[in-house]
Formats: sequence, structure tokens, C-alpha cells
Amino acid sequence: MKKYNLPRHLAIIPDGNRRWARKHSLKPWEGYYQGTKTFEKIYRKIVSLGIPYTTFWIASLDNLTKRPKEEIHFLLDVFAKNFPKLAKADFIHRHQIRVEAIGRWREMLPKNVVEAVEMPLKATKKYQKFFLTFLMAYNGDDELLSAVKEIAEKRKKRINWQVLRNSLWTKNLPPVDLLIRTGGEPHLSAYFLSCHIGYAQMSFPEVYFPDFTPKEFMKVIDEYSKKERRFGK
Repeated sequence: MKKYNLPRHLAIIPDGNRRWARKHSLKPWEGYYQGTKTFEKIYRKIVSLGIPYTTFWIASLDNLTKRPKEEIHFLLDVFAKNFPKLAKADFIHRHQIRVEAIGRWREMLPKNVVEAVEMPLKATKKYQKFFLTFLMAYNGDDELLSAVKEIAEKRKKRINWQVLRNSLWTKNLPPVDLLIRTGGEPHLSAYFLSCHIGYAQMSFPEVYFPDFTPKEFMKVIDEYSKKERRFGK
């Protein structure tokens, strides 16, 4: 079996679900359902490789506030149906995967969805082998503003990088080594994990997320493995 230089922390922006749906003459939310199936396949591959940290941005603040109500309803339905499955999944418990969710989801989502999201968080809170983090109702600029407000409220006289980092919602995550954004548009959004991606390698595969197969994923890993990371040196 080929040996790879693997990232410790992999972040994924699953772009292109709605465009995939339009391409197939489907409703936008059907792209979300297909994207859920794709993520399950990709994450199984990630775990088989032994990559410990995976962060997956499943809903920005804009996704939950600016899109059509019908589309938001179906996106929330995806959450309500799939998070309870994570809590009971043999794969999750067999590999001791700790599930986390970061963002304003508790204050923004309906009670039934919040309860669904909390199920795998509670069921896996003692695991320490793999860490699967979902970013929900999350924007990076919102996280930074929240951190600055917290620092101001504590009246910190000395502010340095460590003080800022310890005030982030994502303070327990290590630096991102590899960021993947599917959909073929090479850009970031809303200061995504801005305090974590300073030295990250980035990949922008042109396939929409529902078509991002384990084979396509391994192409990205192979490319990452061949690159030398200099960390500014």
C-alpha cells in the first residue's frame, strides 16, 4: 500500500451541492441529501487513512438566513434526520470518533434540530481517537468578533496571539494542514477558520461536492503528499 504524507487536520468546504442539483434538474435541497451520502463515503476514507481531525462546514450564517425559506427548511431536515444516526452509528463508536458542533446553532436552530445535533455530541464526548467537527451557523468573521468582545469584557491588558486564540470557539482545534473546497471556485468565504489556515495547503477540485468521490479525494491527498511545506521559512 502506498504511503502518504498525511495532514493532521483536514478542513472541507463542500461547495456545489445546489449547482449539482440544478445540473441534474433537481430541487436545490436534493443536492444536500446527495452531499450527505458523499460525506459519509469520504469520511470513512479519511478515518481509514488515520487522519485524526476533520472539520466540515455544513452551514454558514448566510446559508441559514439569506436563502429561500423552503430551502432552509429542507437543510434543517437533513440535520434533524442525520445527526441522530451519527449517535448510533457503529462506525463512529468502533473508531472512537468524537463529534463536535461549533457555531451559533444552539441559538439559531429549531429545538428539534438542536436536540438532534446534541445526540452524537453527548454519545461521543469521551472519545479521543478521531475528532469530527461540524461548523453550523458559523462564519469566521463572526467567530473573530466574538473573540474580540470576550477579550474586551475580560479587560485584558496584554493581547497577543495566544490570548486571541484562546478566545475562539475553535480554540481546541489544531492548525489546518489541508483545506479542500469543492466546486471549482478557488476562494474562501467569511474568514473561514482564519486563525487556523495561515500555513494550510489548499485544494480546489472542480467537481461539485456530490460528485467528490473517494477516488477524487485521494487525488487531492496524493497532491498534498508530494508538496513540501515550508511554514514561511
